[in-house]
Amino acid sequence: MSAASVKGWCPGALRPMQSGDGLVVRVRPFGGRLDAGQAAGLAHLAERHGNGLIDVTSRANLQIRGVSEASHRPLLDGLAQLNLLDPDTDIESRRNILVTPFWRDGDETQALAAELEEALADSKLELPTKFGFSVDDGKSRVLAGSSADVRIERDAAGGFVVRADGARLGRSVARGEAVNTALAFASWFVASGGQGRMATHLAAGAKLSEALAGEAEPAPIMAAARPGLYPQGALVGVAFGQMPHTTLNQLADCGHALRMTPWRMVLSEGKRTMPAASGLITQAHDPALRVIACSGAPRCREAHADTRGLAAALAPNIGGAERLHVSGCAKGCAHSGAAAITLVATAGGFDLVRGGSTRDEPILRGLDRDDIVRDPSILMGGH
Repeated sequence: MSAASVKGWCPGALRPMQSGDGLVVRVRPFGGRLDAGQAAGLAHLAERHGNGLIDVTSRANLQIRGVSEASHRPLLDGLAQLNLLDPDTDIESRRNILVTPFWRDGDETQALAAELEEALADSKLELPTKFGFSVDDGKSRVLAGSSADVRIERDAAGGFVVRADGARLGRSVARGEAVNTALAFASWFVASGGQGRMATHLAAGAKLSEALAGEAEPAPIMAAARPGLYPQGALVGVAFGQMPHTTLNQLADCGHALRMTPWRMVLSEGKRTMPAASGLITQAHDPALRVIACSGAPRCREAHADTRGLAAALAPNIGGAERLHVSGCAKGCAHSGAAAITLVATAGGFDLVRGGSTRDEPILRGLDRDDIVRDPSILMGGH
């Protein structure tokens, strides 16, 4: 039986979440990577056991939508055959790891990710369900703006650093100490009374133990990744973070492995031309990249409006330096942080927040959807 009625946690494959279009089954690729066979198999499972729609999440995971109670078990069997299933729900919930997509053959990234996955599986840590780790060990950091509580990074000289999210400096470690130190940070978080996220815990006054506090400056932050060709392959965006199974199948047919990212983009490993599959964003400055939208109604039972229809209508009219977040309710599942413009659907229309998140006080309430589309200057302060 699925835990579909539970709220306030992240879904998994073994413990899906009920939504407006059925169960949402989250698949967490090991090492942040799907080989071509796994990608094709996942597309087939989404078509056969779901409604054919697949989400690409800000946690670099994939979600199969529209799964029924009856089709959940055969879907799990299929995921197991693809080696995409954890042994139990505890291990699945702990294996919450972001991996830089810009690793190269022969570097430490995949080995570190595999070691961290194994260590988390063997541990007895009881972490909050949103608590996560990142392996961001390139010459520059690409995951600094993505959600993670314990970060394995490099310093400017190429040495390893383990850093608590919310702390500017990290602990210098040898390569063989990185994973154990990351788990030590997580253990400290639990032992010191941490409840939600690491940065919040530190901001509330918690002090890292002497054994974990460090003075290592992490490597510089890389500019935001955009669709295009990279030495590692072709990076493409997924419009509003959702694609039909046919698009995933087209990517798999190229024969290239896929590296997942937390930016609702997918890197086709080793590909030297941009993929042409439908629904993908291939231009570096496509307006859709500036807009974030959750599933919205009718796909989500909590949503008060069709968010993606509104987001698509507004995308061409948002300034190049602005970012728009359209949320179906006040939870802000698609984007927890601040945006230049945030629209929150309510029973009485859309509330407008500028320079904040869904949790902040709106400056306007009850805006009509059609009025916003007719006159987007409302969002930019034109009225």
